[in-house]
Amino acid sequence: MNSVMTRYGELSGVEFQTLFSNGKMDGCLVSRPNLLKTPYGEIVPQYEAEDMGRRTLKPIYFYKDGSLKSVALQTQSMIDTPAGRFPAELVTFHKNGSIRRVFPLDGSLSGFWSWQNEFALAEAATFDTPVGRLEAKLINIQFYESGALKSITLWPGQVITLSTPQGAIQVRKGVAFYESGEIRSFEPLKKTAVLTPIGQVLAYDNEPNGIHGDINSVQLAPDGSIEALSTVDHAVIVSLPEQNGEIFRPGVKNNVCGDERKVSVPMKIRFKNNMVVFHENPRFSFDINKYRFRIKALTEEINEPAYSCG
Repeated sequence: MNSVMTRYGELSGVEFQTLFSNGKMDGCLVSRPNLLKTPYGEIVPQYEAEDMGRRTLKPIYFYKDGSLKSVALQTQSMIDTPAGRFPAELVTFHKNGSIRRVFPLDGSLSGFWSWQNEFALAEAATFDTPVGRLEAKLINIQFYESGALKSITLWPGQVITLSTPQGAIQVRKGVAFYESGEIRSFEPLKKTAVLTPIGQVLAYDNEPNGIHGDINSVQLAPDGSIEALSTVDHAVIVSLPEQNGEIFRPGVKNNVCGDERKVSVPMKIRFKNNMVVFHENPRFSFDINKYRFRIKALTEEINEPAYSCG
């Protein structure tokens, strides 16, 4: 077994390492305890997997200049971040050395270990954001290279209340921020009336991206205006004066539990440079100042998506 010197201290018990073309270490596995001293606290890289809830042994990764890229910790440890102190099992870093993401838990989901098992281990954290101090159980928290908060990803079932340009809104899944601190996107917990350049639309995505809170269905410009949203409740009729209109609406698909139940497919509406675009399709782009837009409530009863059929 080898020892390797890093800018954070010596790594002993190095059993495997890969190298960049410049000869610098890309990543390595260690088989004994090591203490690395970082600007965010002292950490012990993972050297063994103790139980079924942890992922198998993960390498420590480095950038070409020798700075840390990511490290899984042997035990959950407290890490200092610009938003406060967080427990961490996995930490990733920007190339300039600043923290990129902190994962309080780094479990390995399987038939023997579910997200519910992992959630039971999660603890609520209190942290600072550009919109105030919040408290929730987090899957991860992400930062820009400058240290500004970029996004937070919430565990399923967790809800926070945000003060937004559209008012106080309950949010699930996550929220993202511009580097300057303004809200970039969020995922509404329930159907929420949002004022847009073509009228008031009920914003809600019944199948939001569940991986992270970096990109959410309601997206805002830095000045707080609406850039995009998803809706399952409203159609939009687009027409020129004295002409019949064209209707754009959410879709419908079969529920995974049976064709007799239907599920809505959200309609994405995007606003940019005085244009409105439906379904993220450039062919469905209309000049807001030239066309007439009428919001129409849908009356069909559609089910929420079902991912377990009991």
